[in-house]
Amino acid sequence: MAYEKNANFRLRITRDIFRLLIAPPLVLSLIAHVAHIRLGWWSPLAYLSSIVFATIARVQYADMIHRREAKQLGARLIPRVVGKWPGNIDVMLKLQKGLSSGYIYQAYLELFEEYQCTTLNTRFLWTDNIISMDQEHCKYVLATGFNHFWRGTAQKERLETFLGDGIFNRDDEHRTLARPFFTRDRASDFELFERYTARTFAILSEKAALNEPIDVQDLFARFTIDAASESLFGKNLDTLSGRLPRPGSSMPFERGSVTDDAWGTFVRAFETLQRINTLRARTGLIWPLFELFDDKTIPYVDTIRHWTDPLVQQTLDAKAAAKRAGVERNVDEKTFLQHLADSTEDVGKIRDQLLNILLAARDTTACLLTYVTYFLAVHPDVAEKLRQEVAHVCGDRPPTYEKIKKLKYMKAVIDETLRLFPPVPLNQRQSRPASCTLPAPDATFPVDSHRPLYMPKSTTFFYSTLLVQRNKALWGPDADEFDPDRWIDPERLSRYTSNPTMFTPFSAGPRICIGQNYAYNEASYFLVRLMQNFCTFTLAPDAQPPSSLPPAEWKAGRGRMAFERIRPEAAMTLFVKGGLWVRLGRAVPSEEA
Repeated sequence: MAYEKNANFRLRITRDIFRLLIAPPLVLSLIAHVAHIRLGWWSPLAYLSSIVFATIARVQYADMIHRREAKQLGARLIPRVVGKWPGNIDVMLKLQKGLSSGYIYQAYLELFEEYQCTTLNTRFLWTDNIISMDQEHCKYVLATGFNHFWRGTAQKERLETFLGDGIFNRDDEHRTLARPFFTRDRASDFELFERYTARTFAILSEKAALNEPIDVQDLFARFTIDAASESLFGKNLDTLSGRLPRPGSSMPFERGSVTDDAWGTFVRAFETLQRINTLRARTGLIWPLFELFDDKTIPYVDTIRHWTDPLVQQTLDAKAAAKRAGVERNVDEKTFLQHLADSTEDVGKIRDQLLNILLAARDTTACLLTYVTYFLAVHPDVAEKLRQEVAHVCGDRPPTYEKIKKLKYMKAVIDETLRLFPPVPLNQRQSRPASCTLPAPDATFPVDSHRPLYMPKSTTFFYSTLLVQRNKALWGPDADEFDPDRWIDPERLSRYTSNPTMFTPFSAGPRICIGQNYAYNEASYFLVRLMQNFCTFTLAPDAQPPSSLPPAEWKAGRGRMAFERIRPEAAMTLFVKGGLWVRLGRAVPSEEA
């Protein structure tokens, strides 16, 4: 298969190496030759010194430009991290260690607290790299200052082989292909939800009858991908019929245990790609140095394409056959794949869009359902209150769209879960090739100046939805606690209604998630049926892989770390390390109660 576009990262890193390490000695050698100076034994030291001098000169010149532009814009520089080692390498290594082994994003939070600010320039290897948990800055990047930012070259370079021309790796022009399919009301979605919910509950019921634990994270991923595949492809991938992982007997994997079959192969490829791209992001612009001769994503992309390419080709062939027969399909009867095929015949673009939407449809909704189940197990009072609302509004019947709109507490449980555990806890943008200013920071930390902050051109901006949505300055002193009533009590809810961009699990602004209504409907439908069929949810730590249990030192930590009973982790999306193993108890049918 062709991967020519992703060869750009090798060209870029080669140019950087030449500019930083080769050009200065060449210039020095040329000057010495013209001036008839013989360096002799001093050559190695002279060449090394030229690299150091050129680096210092480049950094100082860039700093001068930044200070001048900031002054012209009436802004101040974003606070910078100051490490003990050159290029802040010590801070970079400490941060990477914290992100890989500590509580989720605690390392970022501690860095913000150390510098008493919500937006920082890490300056790793003397390169501007902005990280933020500032609600005002996130709002600006996503909405009010949207035109100053885009996906950017760094993200596209990193994700090109995996997501290519898809909606999550391109800007607005690529969203137009997908938007029409997700913005219209599709009554058939609820029929789809019922079919796959019933199949999922058949598995859960069997496990409940035997009092056996089950990894619901794996099961919910199967549910969402089977439902999504029929909606997207018109073909059920039928992962719910495959073997399920069993405690201690399946292959261990970061998100749990995977089975040694076709579905397990797909899962390993899909999740390994996310992990590789997360590591690339944490390594920064130098990541191509570690993949100069071996793009680590290609074997896993080949596995994914082995699944998707035949589906794309079958759809294009069916389109050609229908055209020859003069058959025109009604727009409401089309699958997403058919909709794409009617919009373009570019196989690569269709495949990339399909894979991007599949990533969203599988991982984000499965993540939401997983963490809701976690909270139902940890907070049985919430589960009982939710069950009572479902019984009052829906009885034992499948929910309709109108019934779901009446489930206020259900919506509160979902929103509170999304607040504490947003499926995409960290995202990024890049400033366009023109400097701009970020507004004054939010009120998290006291500031000496309310002047705006200078945002350099073509600079990566990472922002953490998770940290914003747990910020006590925004949500109150109980921000770390799971309390759905905060979405119902008018006084507490006023925090959000007066400042809605402090809750952005589906992003905000022009790039707000086009599938959020589908996700809310699917999750709500599933949870209604879950409450109707099961009455108890109990965590099964005996089934969890030992490495996935929270370490003892967390109990002495702050915030949610002190009482978390699982290990939240994130690659491109959030997940529970080792899976979420749960025992469920069947609800007694109303006629038997």
